[in-house]
Amino acid sequence: RGAGLEAIFVPVGGGGLIAGVAAYLKSIVPEIRIIGVEPFEADAMYQSLQAGERVTLPQVGIFADGVAVRQVGEHTFALCRKYVDEIVRVTNDEICAAIKDVFDETRSVMEPAGALALAGLKRMAATDPGRGGAWVALLSGANMNFDRLRFIAERAELGEAREALFAVTIPERPGAFRAFCAAIGQRVVTEFNYRLHHRDQAHIFVGVAIRDREDASALLESLRITGHEALDLSDDEMAKLHIRHMVGGHAAAAQNERIYRFEFPERPGALMEFLDKLGGHWNISLFHYRNNGVDLGRVLAGFEVPDSEMAPFESLLARLDYPHVAETANPAYRFFLDQGQHRASA
Repeated sequence: RGAGLEAIFVPVGGGGLIAGVAAYLKSIVPEIRIIGVEPFEADAMYQSLQAGERVTLPQVGIFADGVAVRQVGEHTFALCRKYVDEIVRVTNDEICAAIKDVFDETRSVMEPAGALALAGLKRMAATDPGRGGAWVALLSGANMNFDRLRFIAERAELGEAREALFAVTIPERPGAFRAFCAAIGQRVVTEFNYRLHHRDQAHIFVGVAIRDREDASALLESLRITGHEALDLSDDEMAKLHIRHMVGGHAAAAQNERIYRFEFPERPGALMEFLDKLGGHWNISLFHYRNNGVDLGRVLAGFEVPDSEMAPFESLLARLDYPHVAETANPAYRFFLDQGQHRASA
């Protein structure tokens, strides 16, 4: 009969599911809290309840396509006004994190609308301790499109506040790259994108594993204290959706650039250890790293090495004990990243 049940979270599209659940449960357990959950970009019920009448959204986001409606039903709206206690809205990143939570616990893959209620429960739990009763989330669908999984996996860490994205400016000189990594400390770096552009400053796009949003704020402040101009991009949709994949391009300023792929054991501090072994003698002109959750970290790096210094540079590479492959002649590098004038030999 609902003993110990304090709140139930229900996904909301047109309102049929939550209207039925709310009308039934309120009739037998009047004190239960009925909480609807909608995406911020498809919140027709939230806006309608705020306005006191049904509103029609000019457009809706379709990530959670199972609840993407422009207008809620007439009868369901009336029932929600009477029985629903609150509507919680969530981001797409929070939905992705909820899909990951369900998978981690059950090995079931929910569709975005299916995990919507859990995302709302997690958001409310972060600020509302409740009254000690059980909270229940209705998981309402597993119609997952396989092509979406890459996006969901990438955004889940952001939705859980386990990853933060930063844009950081460092001086363009040998050793500055390592000093920046030292400022990050022993944190796990999840992504690193850098391409030489100007000789005075370098702009880096970096992802870092964090404990929570407060930890991200502390790291941002720490970077600024150590003299780095830094900006938190974790909530910037364009940065997350597009810019992180577009950092790079041709570098007119790069000279005698040599491109290599490396592999190294993946563990906290591994990136810093890798840079320590490289030393700071040769300027790094390109660096790309992405943590893929496997045992080996993979890096693409570019170094400015004059022909006269290739022998000591290759000697250093031989002492690194990291598998590496020369890629200066790679056609993908030549097409998208090579500055187009100097054709260094690998």
